[in-house]
Amino acid sequence: MKKTPSDEYLEKARLLDKEASERLLSRTRSKLKRRLEDRTLTLLDVMAIQLEIEDEDLNAWREKVAEIKLADSKKKPKAK
Repeated sequence: MKKTPSDEYLEKARLLDKEASERLLSRTRSKLKRRLEDRTLTLLDVMAIQLEIEDEDLNAWREKVAEIKLADSKKKPKAK
């Protein structure tokens, strides 16, 4: 896990409204929560890192789905 968030994700975290921030924090991983409790990271840093983690996970999922679709399309003959 990264120790510091990128400027791009810090800005995204700054722009979240209160409700979106609370939802994001509810999904925050326990390691990040501990770093927030230990005050080694600020709330904004934790939110930015969580946003970055979620974006990375989403991109990995999209790549996997694309691979599956490609493999599936090679297996099935196309309908006429």
